Amino acid sequence: MTLTFVTNLVHHHQLPVADEFYSLLGAEYHYIATDPLPDWLVKGGYDPSLERPYLVRTYESSEAMAKARHLIDESDVVIIGSAPAEWVYKRKKANMVTFHYNERWLRFGAWRKFMPKSLYKIWKHHFQFRNSRTYMLCASAFTAKDVHFFGCYPNKCFKWGYFTKVDCDSEVEAPALGASTLEITPLMWCARFLKLKHPELPVQLAYKLKQKGYRFYIDMFGSGDEMEHIKTLIKELGVEDCVNLRGNLPNEEILLEMRKHSIFLFTSDRNEGWGAVLNEAMSNGCAVVGSNEIGSVPYLIRDESNGMIFKSKKINSLYDKVTDLIDNPEKCHSIRLKSMRTMKEVWSPKNAAVCFLKLVQHINENTLDKYSIVDGPASWS
Repeated sequence: MTLTFVTNLVHHHQLPVADEFYSLLGAEYHYIATDPLPDWLVKGGYDPSLERPYLVRTYESSEAMAKARHLIDESDVVIIGSAPAEWVYKRKKANMVTFHYNERWLRFGAWRKFMPKSLYKIWKHHFQFRNSRTYMLCASAFTAKDVHFFGCYPNKCFKWGYFTKVDCDSEVEAPALGASTLEITPLMWCARFLKLKHPELPVQLAYKLKQKGYRFYIDMFGSGDEMEHIKTLIKELGVEDCVNLRGNLPNEEILLEMRKHSIFLFTSDRNEGWGAVLNEAMSNGCAVVGSNEIGSVPYLIRDESNGMIFKSKKINSLYDKVTDLIDNPEKCHSIRLKSMRTMKEVWSPKNAAVCFLKLVQHINENTLDKYSIVDGPASWS
């Protein structure tokens, strides 16, 4: 079986599952990238010249572009993410197996989709193929609801997402879980300082925790437009002694920092499409307290079991979930272990690739009514 994935960038959140597909399919797998890495990712330490045998970069030459278009037309299965929908229009008309790979459609509200131009695009590229072999891989727990709102992909939506590296060979107890929940609790927040990420919430949380006498500190990693506002808020609330602005670190160092912190705060609102930092935090043994409106949270977290879910933008809800973990160190420790196990056994790149190929097999055999994967990647959404 030939499988081709099309997206805009050679991205670190896509390569782990791409490597797994290549290990299973060899030369029958290709990854097409349409754009070079932007400067902000290069400055963040990502290698624009990274090589893999399956990569096809269309921006490098006309030959690469021709190869990409041929693969899209002829591959047995194509997954199209961030690339022109027209590229797969021909194969969808021919009823070839095709997956769109989307975050939520209505992130910015429904009104935009009711503009005539938007409605026409939905009809042309999605609705008219509702009964064909065209499917949706949902890179958000809210994608299925959004596409069904427009009558698209009936019983044809499957859980997907972004897949960061997971060490499936390590023992789940092996990573350092020594971050104390008995004396001083270390909490972590990591994101760009943007309004949609709500960096004010960890600062407000610090104020409430300090007022109640909790012993803790919060390390905040990243930079962005809201940084000066956050610096001012920290001073206004008098939490300079327990909130540390740590700046930007390379991704590998961020992963090490996650292992030093008991609790990870994931505070974005509905404008966060997936949020791969959740994969990384859970893989590295954090008890994540995540907003219920983030695309990845309802897929990856089972509330009170392998993580905690709070009501988006509600500081009291965030406070209640965090203090529950601090007050109950055994519960916090159990959640940390279960979060790692979830990533190792269910949401790993390896399991995602295996489950996706099982899904394709059922599609090709016309046996989706017997498809039995009920949770995790490539399960029904």
